[in-house]
Amino acid sequence: MPQAKAVFLDTSTLDKNDLNLAGLTGTPFDWQLFPSTSPAQTAARIKGAQLIVSNKVVIDRPLMENAPELKLICLTATGTNNVDLAAAAELGIGVTNVTGYGTATVVQHTFSLILALSTRLIDYQAAIKRGDWQRSDTFCLTDFPIREIAGKCLGIVGFGTLGRGVARIAEAFDMTILLAQRPGGGAREGRLPLHELLPQVDILTLHCPLTTDTQGLISTKELALMRSDALLINTARGGIVDEEALALALRAGQIGGAGVDVLTQEPPRDDNPLLQTDIPNLIVTPHNAWASREARQRLLDGVTHNILDFLAGGTANRVEGHF
Repeated sequence: MPQAKAVFLDTSTLDKNDLNLAGLTGTPFDWQLFPSTSPAQTAARIKGAQLIVSNKVVIDRPLMENAPELKLICLTATGTNNVDLAAAAELGIGVTNVTGYGTATVVQHTFSLILALSTRLIDYQAAIKRGDWQRSDTFCLTDFPIREIAGKCLGIVGFGTLGRGVARIAEAFDMTILLAQRPGGGAREGRLPLHELLPQVDILTLHCPLTTDTQGLISTKELALMRSDALLINTARGGIVDEEALALALRAGQIGGAGVDVLTQEPPRDDNPLLQTDIPNLIVTPHNAWASREARQRLLDGVTHNILDFLAGGTANRVEGHF
């Protein structure tokens, strides 16, 4: 009896020829693996499939309605915004995601940004390439102010798995930690409203999801509340920060620096406000805070676990609202 069809629509978003796919492809399906899939290709590729694995390929209602054999969509991500969840629930199609796979990597990346900005690492590297150190009158170069993070106040917006992971490392650096109230939520003991927290922090780091409550959460008004030497770190979602407002604040010296791993549009356009070359003390990384080999393997293994659980009749990691 032929095996049921399974398709992985965008392997290149996860595997850089450095992962072990044997667990996934060893599940009892007839696997078809595609490095990428365009919107025009999706319908044909999922035709007859019982299982879809996808990272960013959009799976909407018409696609699901025209794939009657489809039983499960496994996302190689935590976010589910590329799947019409309501349609999936109505059509009896399960949707799973994977959480927690990138915590260590994102925490590491968060502190790499904090430390690089605090030590002005990028500026000193550029100075050496210009020959500034070679022409220096003294044995060292101290043109850019270096700050210790020990004893500094770290503000955290979003205190889930990632926020807690960042807090643990901050404690090792002997930092003071302040937590923001959940955007859109009510008061909670030990949490400060954002407008009270911002003037107190030396570093603000964002670890909340992008929702209607967090869209544009950090904009002109919020940046004006921050200290002139404060740092802003965003490894969450691009839309949480008003990019034009941040670019203006950095140019004006309104805050001390920023490190961002995410932008509102990805891949970004060349005219994105944060990709201009005249912005001081800004580090932009290409949404790769999550992407260590170890994290990507954990993510793939998590998808394999979800598939095996499905085959055993379970509902592991089903997105809320699914059965």
